[in-house]
Amino acid sequence: MIRRVTVPALFPPPTYSHASVVEAGTRLAFLAGSVPLDADGKLVGEGDPVRQARQVILNLEEQLRAVGSDLGHVVATDVYVVSGESAVLTSVWDVVEASGLSAGPHSSTLIGVACLGYTGQLVEITATAVVPDADAGS
Repeated sequence: MIRRVTVPALFPPPTYSHASVVEAGTRLAFLAGSVPLDADGKLVGEGDPVRQARQVILNLEEQLRAVGSDLGHVVATDVYVVSGESAVLTSVWDVVEASGLSAGPHSSTLIGVACLGYTGQLVEITATAVVPDADAGS
């Protein structure tokens, strides 16, 4: 159902694939950006990108569960971090890597940005995932 591709002519990626191929006819879920808000809409981890990244992953897991998928079926993400510092981006990527998203590994882009939609928000992740057939088992 999902074929993850590492291109031999390119650099070997540490914890992601260069491309993910999904067969036609497979159900896909395109998820809105997962943000670091709790169920009451309050910001989690003000000023702390790592804590925010953990909340974003928790929220992403809920989004995936709601559509019948999970982190292992994510084929692509864009990870947005309010920072221009490599160390901050790396600390957020470490959370992504530890979450199980890199187990695929999925295709991903890590992006430093000037700001995001909610006051105090430092991290957001958009995702595309395969929604496995319930009777297919994967």
